[in-house]
Amino acid sequence: MTKTTQLAAGCKRFTPAINGVIVAFVLVVPTLVILFGGRIGEQPAVWIKTAVAGIRRGPDDASFLHRKTTLEERLLGGLLVEGFDQESCHSRYQSAVYRRNPGRKPSQYLVSKLRSQEALQRRCGPGTAAYTNALEQLKSGKSVASPECRYLVSISYRGLGNRIISAASGFLYAVLTDRVFLVDPSTSMDELFCEPFPDTSWLVPPGFPIWYQGFYLSTPERYGKMREDGVLRTDAINGSAAAGELPAFAYVHLDHNQTEHDKLFFCDDDQRLLSNIQWLLIRSDGYIAPGLFLVEAFQEELHRLFPERDAVFHHLGRYLFHPTNRVWGLITRYYDAHFAWAQRVVGIQVRVPWSESPEVLKQIKTCTQNERLLPAVLGEEDEEPLVETTAPRPRGGARPTAVLITSLQAWFYDNMKGMYWERATANGEVVVFDQPSHEEVQRYGVKSHEYKAWAEMYLLSMADALVTSGESTFGYVAQGLSGMRAWVLDMGKANSTVGWPCSRDMSMEPCYHVPPTYGCKRREDAGKIEPHVRHCKDWPTGLKLVDQKDW
Repeated sequence: MTKTTQLAAGCKRFTPAINGVIVAFVLVVPTLVILFGGRIGEQPAVWIKTAVAGIRRGPDDASFLHRKTTLEERLLGGLLVEGFDQESCHSRYQSAVYRRNPGRKPSQYLVSKLRSQEALQRRCGPGTAAYTNALEQLKSGKSVASPECRYLVSISYRGLGNRIISAASGFLYAVLTDRVFLVDPSTSMDELFCEPFPDTSWLVPPGFPIWYQGFYLSTPERYGKMREDGVLRTDAINGSAAAGELPAFAYVHLDHNQTEHDKLFFCDDDQRLLSNIQWLLIRSDGYIAPGLFLVEAFQEELHRLFPERDAVFHHLGRYLFHPTNRVWGLITRYYDAHFAWAQRVVGIQVRVPWSESPEVLKQIKTCTQNERLLPAVLGEEDEEPLVETTAPRPRGGARPTAVLITSLQAWFYDNMKGMYWERATANGEVVVFDQPSHEEVQRYGVKSHEYKAWAEMYLLSMADALVTSGESTFGYVAQGLSGMRAWVLDMGKANSTVGWPCSRDMSMEPCYHVPPTYGCKRREDAGKIEPHVRHCKDWPTGLKLVDQKDW
């Protein structure tokens, strides 16, 4: 064999392998350039070295694969049922594949209760004879004794985080009271979320006979107003008035400016009265679930549904809120490009009224480093010493830690990324930062803005660890869906030189910001009546569900 023949043979032997590496390199490196800010000339050679090392590890390396799941995991432990059209909603059965934390397992009683609720929705929901009859009764303005079906219309509004936690807790109330649960479609619910119930819709159909969008404090049918004016009384027939004495519907105002008479909603006598009204329309921008746990008539059922009291929103949120295909595309494309290859993902949610804040930036840095979520960086001798890290130096080709920052501003991302780009980490760990968008201001009702907001909430919930801003419903949703407690930045301490910059949340439940102040039967602090209902750390007058074992 001539030298030319031998060389040709050698090229034939090695060409496939070389080509495979080159092709993979060409596919991966542009993605990495995008990941690190999209500014040519800023990327260190270590990124390319890491990419090539990942390619050489081959197709069996888990960093380039999604988590393998069982059917039970894809159905979220029984929360979901099979049979939905998968093409109409990809996220419903795919979400478990992307979650690094599989989450809590629901009780079997909750699973069976959800199946019963689905049957109720099919039997009495829009398009059924029962729904048509109920509408006719509503138009008549008169109540009916022992109606075939009763209804709850959720009027959730304001920011997307508010609307999600409001709808979730409204659904809980519907389950507890055997009511069909319907949502106001005017806030783009159908463009953000898939239908949660099989073979029926949760959207109020067009042509509803009452223009409830304008309901507020002055509405004559407001429950608190009718109680205050004596139109409705709980002492009439032990709270069960004759059908002719009751209105066809009641508007329940549980917004941030609710009155003390509106808060009677959380009392047992008032719940008995409300159970006789066929249609309830509830306006809320918050998470009313902790208030429902104060109603004695609901407590036994709630304890059976949720043995883990701190997982109410976790289960109901994952059951109800599945991103539509448009939003799911935003989520999966970003995850696959930015996080699938990472050893660990840390989510940081920043919600501040300022475009720039060195104090908050220092708070984020100190929190993430003191809690060992991120490694310390070298070259900060002029600053206060940070907690030393004992993590070993990573081996060559170790996968980096990816940090997802969500904020209306880009300033925090630019500064965190710059800090870890300009200085080496104390333990040699590679850290990369990403921020999907920075809208600068919150745009209520703008669809493109809400698509991104929902996608970013969901991406945060896919992280291995979370840092959130106190008082933020955006952070509440991400934490609850994730199934883990976040480290919460205390925004009140941003300019303080004392105290810890963040603390682990009491539970992964949202905080109810405007709950009842006292119990119904005696003037007792509502945060001290039930052992699993406590005041929130980030909003001291609010209430939060906690696990009794921890608090």
